[in-house]
Amino acid sequence: MSNMDMTHMDMDMGDGHMMHMGNLKRKFWVSLILTIPVILMSPMMGVKLPFQIAFPGSDWVVAILGSILFFYGGMPFISGAKAELQLKRPAMMTLISMGISVAYIYSIYAVIANDVFHVTPMVNNFFWELSTLIVIMLLGHWIEMNTVMNAGSAVDALGKLLPQTAHVIADDGTATDVQLSDLQVGQTVAVRAGEQIPADAKIISGTSDVNESLVTGESKAIKKAEGDDVIGGSVNGTGTFTAKVTGTGDSGYLAKVMDLIQNAKNSKSKSENLANRVAGWLFYAALFAGILAFIIWMVVANLAVALPVAVAVFVIACPHALGLAVPLVVARSTALAAQNGLLIRNRDAMEQVNHLKFALMDKTGTLTKGHFQVNHLISLDADHSDDDVLALMAGLESGSSHPLATGILSDAKGKAIHFTPATDTHQETGLGQFGDIDGTTYGVVSVAYLDQHNLDYDHDQFKTFAAEGNSISFLVAGEKVLGLVAEGDEIKPAAKMLVTSLKSQGITPVMLTGDNQETANKVAAAVGIDDVQAHLLPEDKERLVQKYQADGKVLFIGDGVNDAPSLARADIGMAIGSGTDVAIESADIILVASDPADVIQFLDLARATNRKMTENLWWGAGYNLLAIPLAAGVLAPIGFMLDPMVGAVIMSLSTIIVAINAMSLKIKPIAE
Repeated sequence: MSNMDMTHMDMDMGDGHMMHMGNLKRKFWVSLILTIPVILMSPMMGVKLPFQIAFPGSDWVVAILGSILFFYGGMPFISGAKAELQLKRPAMMTLISMGISVAYIYSIYAVIANDVFHVTPMVNNFFWELSTLIVIMLLGHWIEMNTVMNAGSAVDALGKLLPQTAHVIADDGTATDVQLSDLQVGQTVAVRAGEQIPADAKIISGTSDVNESLVTGESKAIKKAEGDDVIGGSVNGTGTFTAKVTGTGDSGYLAKVMDLIQNAKNSKSKSENLANRVAGWLFYAALFAGILAFIIWMVVANLAVALPVAVAVFVIACPHALGLAVPLVVARSTALAAQNGLLIRNRDAMEQVNHLKFALMDKTGTLTKGHFQVNHLISLDADHSDDDVLALMAGLESGSSHPLATGILSDAKGKAIHFTPATDTHQETGLGQFGDIDGTTYGVVSVAYLDQHNLDYDHDQFKTFAAEGNSISFLVAGEKVLGLVAEGDEIKPAAKMLVTSLKSQGITPVMLTGDNQETANKVAAAVGIDDVQAHLLPEDKERLVQKYQADGKVLFIGDGVNDAPSLARADIGMAIGSGTDVAIESADIILVASDPADVIQFLDLARATNRKMTENLWWGAGYNLLAIPLAAGVLAPIGFMLDPMVGAVIMSLSTIIVAINAMSLKIKPIAE
């Protein structure tokens, strides 16, 4: 659905209530067309402008157009006010509804009094104010809603991780493809090489490496054999196995993650934004001032004086500038953000930036690039060059989908190294991969294999490479060590700059990862993070988000399905753009370029945006704070009453000022 198609979108009223807007775009254009003749035929605050026209029956034409505007264009605000009052939290919708309702009712009374009963002096109507307020507020909310990214639901994204069908094995051994919705616990399924696993299951025969990184956050493929559990949605490697289904539908792992996301979203704070709080204060101020003015003028004068004064107070409180103050800043901020690779899905998250205390972040894919690459490749044998070592390792790993194998193969292809795939390959769990190449048996093995077989190697060299955070493998032939490769999940260039910047802003960086503690500690030390939590499941991460939230506002940055509940739970959820759809759908902010430096840029932009919002709210509300008491006649004892034309000019100027101030918002470049 495009941003311009508003047919089925809702306006969030806060506290989880949604106001259905219908076709907001159509409402705005229809209301604008109806407003033009109203402006031409109706005086502004009782003052007739030079371009205005009148003819017999024009008052009735204006009354009819005004009625259509009130019931058609104004109804969304009245519905919103009803929701706010039910919650006993009057805000923007209530303030708007008070203004347009008083303006409409009094204006209808004015038309009847003037054209039916011909009272003198004539009663001024407020159709000009009614129509312009409705159009401006519709425009403001249209601008606001156009800034919200709508890219589908996290639940749909989770569903896409599962295949559409499963290969069910019958008792006679035949395989039949059935729809995933028909799959039942206890059935046996076959999972072929490279396929997504259709459901949670326990392997009953066969072996394979399973990539669970999308689901668990673990950066390495995991060896699975008979008796091991596999998770629906994870990706099978090169092996084939059969497994008995242990969980489908609501009982599956992904369904549980989905529940975590939904629960986090439902319990996420729905605090009112600043504009609504200001509007709420103005509502009470106008209500109090209007009633007080009516009572006082009834005492010192009469109903003919008191009623217009009270109505003027209610109408003049209408938030013309206030209605545009925030939407214009948001529209400008969102456009700037998009131009710089920041997609803002939830603008309310930006208002939390000034109160952030913790920045929790995933490791793989967030601080690191999420894939292993060869950092060091060294021949340890005079008869083999570095390229020879790489070719032999690539031949041994050619049939493997393990991330370390992928790194070796990628390096070989990048250097255009020709290699011969090994035959008779086999694995020794936790020790290495073995196979025959040109009649010789080679192995790509871990240091544990060397230690177990008492093979000699340079311990200092090993420690040096390991201290850099590398995973180290050795090439062996028999009892001879021919070479080594050191691979690392490379840290992103801007990761350390991000951590340094967060600390300078008084925000504590914390690493949460499903990876092992040793690797996590090395990455954390490299970027400057002191607080590290490893070996975490999705529910562990979400629980830690809640724990840190007890001490302050939390920003969470992640990219995997395992991060989705935490992204939804955090005060600000920020998804790496190269991550999964589920993570992106659960986030408030998306970093398109997956660059940690963009986090800094977002925080700077958010603070500038909040500053502009505050400035605009002061300009927008300042008019009301000045005009309400003057309209109530607070200076009447010294002979001064607010001239309607002066009030109109001030209202127009405040609207222009907030627009110019919003357009002056700029994004600050990141200093290298």
